[in-house]
Amino acid sequence: MALIKEIVEEALATGYLSIVAEDKIRSLIQSDYDSEDLDAWILLQRAVVAGDVKQESRRQKVSPPAKTKDASSSIKLAYQMAAEIAYAAAVALSMSKNTKDQPSLGA
Repeated sequence: MALIKEIVEEALATGYLSIVAEDKIRSLIQSDYDSEDLDAWILLQRAVVAGDVKQESRRQKVSPPAKTKDASSSIKLAYQMAAEIAYAAAVALSMSKNTKDQPSLGA
């Protein structure tokens, strides 16, 4: 399968994850995936958190320019990112286990 893996590889190579690619991953992770896809998805989440991959913002048009942001807006952004990561983790944990192809997180 490894469709998610292909999207992740592109995001890691470009350092950018579009809304379209993110929505495609969400759709695929809710239907059919294998251990390579799951491992790739986890790597992508880590890269986003580390700042190696930037996500296209759905809030981009309402955000003030970067140079005018103050500490409170930075904290708000940090909370929003944490909420998105928590949501992604909750989705992953609520998915049924694929017994024929268990992911290997450490490999």
